[in-house]
Amino acid sequence: MYSIPFLDLPPLGHAAGTVHLPGSKSISNRLLLLAGLSEGTTTLVDLLDSDDTRVMLDALRTLGCTIEEDGRHTRITGFSGRPAVCEAELFLGNAGTAMRPLTAALSVISTLVADTVFTLGGVKRMHERPIGDLVDALRGLGGVVECLGVEGYPPLRVAGGALTLDAPVRVRGDVSSQFLTALLLALPLAATDRAVTIEVVGELISKPYIEITLNLLQRFGIAVERHGWERFVIPAGSRYVTPGEVHVEGDASSASYFIALGAIAGVDAPVRIEGVGAASIQGDIRFVEAAEAMGAVVRAEPNALEIRRGAWPLKAIDLDCNHIPDAAMTLAVMALYADGPSTLRNIASWRVKETDRIAAMACELRKLGATVEEGADYIRVEPLATFQPAAIHTYDDHRMAMCLSLAAFNRLNPTGDGEHAVPVRILDPKCVAKTFPDYFEALFSVVTARPADIPVLTIDGPTASGKGTLSACVADRLGYHTLDSGSLYRVTALAARRSGVSAEDEQGLAAIARSMALRFEGVRVLLADEDVSDDLRDEAVGTMASQISAWPAVRAALFDLQCDFRQLPGLVADGRDMGTVIFPDARLKIFLTATAAARAERRHNQLISKGIPASLEDLRADLEARDERDRTRATAPLKPAEDALLLDNSQLGIEASMQQLVVWWNARQPFEATSAPAH
Repeated sequence: MYSIPFLDLPPLGHAAGTVHLPGSKSISNRLLLLAGLSEGTTTLVDLLDSDDTRVMLDALRTLGCTIEEDGRHTRITGFSGRPAVCEAELFLGNAGTAMRPLTAALSVISTLVADTVFTLGGVKRMHERPIGDLVDALRGLGGVVECLGVEGYPPLRVAGGALTLDAPVRVRGDVSSQFLTALLLALPLAATDRAVTIEVVGELISKPYIEITLNLLQRFGIAVERHGWERFVIPAGSRYVTPGEVHVEGDASSASYFIALGAIAGVDAPVRIEGVGAASIQGDIRFVEAAEAMGAVVRAEPNALEIRRGAWPLKAIDLDCNHIPDAAMTLAVMALYADGPSTLRNIASWRVKETDRIAAMACELRKLGATVEEGADYIRVEPLATFQPAAIHTYDDHRMAMCLSLAAFNRLNPTGDGEHAVPVRILDPKCVAKTFPDYFEALFSVVTARPADIPVLTIDGPTASGKGTLSACVADRLGYHTLDSGSLYRVTALAARRSGVSAEDEQGLAAIARSMALRFEGVRVLLADEDVSDDLRDEAVGTMASQISAWPAVRAALFDLQCDFRQLPGLVADGRDMGTVIFPDARLKIFLTATAAARAERRHNQLISKGIPASLEDLRADLEARDERDRTRATAPLKPAEDALLLDNSQLGIEASMQQLVVWWNARQPFEATSAPAH
């Protein structure tokens, strides 16, 4: 996961490959609560690991569940409707699928178990999401529910009351289906000796999510009688019975981004999605129908989908999206690549989600240059001929981040020329942790980009100037890969010494360089999966590396290897010729330097800290000799690139140096500095 302030997506191209979906959020949190309310142990296979499921797991632990996590298996031993504690404060983040059902379940439990008091709260946005219709329903059946802040909104306290089930429990259905789901999950606890009837007031939205709830209830022994979408009866004698083991299917809402990806960029081969397919119990699987209406070619298997581009440009649509409220957001971005304006209707529920998604989507699409019309329950999006670079605010909303990432495929824009493609910046990319922590990693694994579009930042400079440490810090800050080219020569030297190849054997050294199995993990260097980071600090290895780096055959052998490190989303490369020879087109080139005295002192402190004896004077003399060799060598001598910025860090620490580089980097990007709009 990219836990950084922003992630820059360069213009992206064709897509192909396989994506394995995380478990469904809607199914995961329903199953967790059902397992918690049941007697016995339930094993959930492939449970979603995300912010929303973690807060539910924490709440269940607090209430007395025993939970064991072992790889793909999560085992929950439930409390059978009788929590182990009589009082608890539960923090539920911004997880509606935890807040609403737990509120209902604990309210019912409080009427059945004496002297119980439970407080439920979350983040600021959760306290702005309405829950009044559920509160009214719970009060109507005798529960005592107190809104601790604004009436009709969390945080809440549930405590005591007396159940009155002679009349049907009534709940509105036109704001959120989660209110009905919450009652369906909670009221079997009260149906031990009588049937309980729930009546829906008004039009029920998001009906497919109720289908999920009913399906999962049946797996736990609760056979709800449904009379249309207006009346639900939980039969007398209901009791939660664990089914033992349940597999969590992949998240159909998350599949929508990759279905759209196939429709937009699956040109030469399909995008394959594994974990959800034609056999899905989730309503959002019907996003496939919307994508097909826009021109996607879809092949469905019971638990997988393959999608490729069909019509191009995509076909504009006018669609009632009430049946796919979450996935429909993806259609708004697909509309940018369509042959005319598209209208998404009956989406009023967007306004009470993690953010006001209609307003947020309209705002961010306009930043890209789109013409957008929004209403109380619809959005109309016109296609874009020319995209503008934009820094996309995500409003702490995972779906905003994932949807708007599809704008990075603007090089493929059917009405553009492909030569004026622009990057897209996703602010707060870690918000995807709510449902799909590895979303961007999954995206990068199946897409391509022109090498010239993948941004590179180079840091060149003399030995012991701190290039490697600074590069690792900057790469971590930007979410980029790293290339420590100095390590390439050191690894070649180490491998040569181990193989008995002389520093004078140019061709033997080149053969060693071509055959190395090398990768970087942050500041760690792995050779054939062996961590050789410490071995590379050996002074003899460093001396040999400086000597062999002058051999043209060695440099040629390593040139292509270094270029191959240019991978999505970007690269920070450090060495002595990164900006002059390897990446002359780098977007930002830094020449990092420090006095020989400062560098010698750093190296001396480093060696002493590891218990290695060293002479400060000898180290300084050695550094000055290396500097002279590097400056005067015939092949790629050490010197700043003509367009490099000089950074003298003799008196600067790593943090200050990194901050300066990030400032320079941002100054080279096309994004305006903006603050998040209110929502």
